[in-house]
Amino acid sequence: MYKLIKIFFVIPFILFFYFSVAQNKNDKVDIIVIDAGHGGKDPGALGKKSKEKDITLAIALKTGKYIKENLPGVKVVYTRKTDKFIELHERSATANRNNADLFISIHVNASRNKSITGTSTFVMGLNKSDKQLDVVKRENSVILIEDNYKTKYEGFDPDSPESDIIFSLYQNAYLEKSIRLAELVQEEFKDRAKRESRDVRQAGLVVLWNCSMPSILIETGFISNPDEESFLNSEKGQAIIASAVYRAVKKYKSEIEHQNIVKEKDITFKVQIAYSSKKIDTKPENFKGIKNVERIEDGRYFRYFTGKSKSYEEIAKLQKEIRKKIPEAYIIAVNNGKLITVKEAMQILNN
Repeated sequence: MYKLIKIFFVIPFILFFYFSVAQNKNDKVDIIVIDAGHGGKDPGALGKKSKEKDITLAIALKTGKYIKENLPGVKVVYTRKTDKFIELHERSATANRNNADLFISIHVNASRNKSITGTSTFVMGLNKSDKQLDVVKRENSVILIEDNYKTKYEGFDPDSPESDIIFSLYQNAYLEKSIRLAELVQEEFKDRAKRESRDVRQAGLVVLWNCSMPSILIETGFISNPDEESFLNSEKGQAIIASAVYRAVKKYKSEIEHQNIVKEKDITFKVQIAYSSKKIDTKPENFKGIKNVERIEDGRYFRYFTGKSKSYEEIAKLQKEIRKKIPEAYIIAVNNGKLITVKEAMQILNN
């Protein structure tokens, strides 16, 4: 019980700190940290003829090369450029130290079912279904081979729901932009790279929890599937994956840096309670009893909101109540019918 009280006592401070940092970040993409998952004594997932750590390094280096060659002025930082073990907390720390605008972690999936294929892109959030539990357990279990991991990760327990909740809240300030980048990555995989898409997902991934910028983790395919393993080990396959990630970054950078912010001060705040690729009936029983849920279609996805206020303070109170039922609920803003980030809303209001 003490642990629970302690966790939820510090949540308001954490959210205030991270929200404040997020509000002060420039809407530019000048520095990108690319993280090749696993490495050294941590091989990651194992295929019949390869190791995850080698595939991720090859794809990460190719991705960085494409970005540097085609996006002049963008600085690329790698968490590792060789077969080296890097602790999970140091990967996000590298991004934070470099004032990165994006953090992209490259991984390879695995399953006991050898027929499963496809790509997924994860953002920080609660583990919402059994489908991603294997990914979460595998990626987070890396900390168990680190020294003093409980101290480094503030008592994080991979099997604790309280830890899951507190980790998910760290990235809320960047969730919208993380989701947008993840969407673009999956679109590129599906439309241009012709890979099977397993969509954008949220999960409590340790490598993302302390990143002070939009952050994603990409599962580039299944090493457990013989055909996909061969593809991911081939020069051509790695180039296709890397170029897809590069194109997504290019589109994201263009959107962020050239978006037109309407200057009229017609700002409304709402609480987003769900995000899904499936259309869900807005009746209260589908949203833990929350009433007055509205749904909008956003590309291939659906967003679900409740509440409406021109006062951020008022909507923040509603968010606090909703989080008792849906901990990952967060605040969004609407300007003249267009979804914008809270930072953009504050900029307009302050002008």
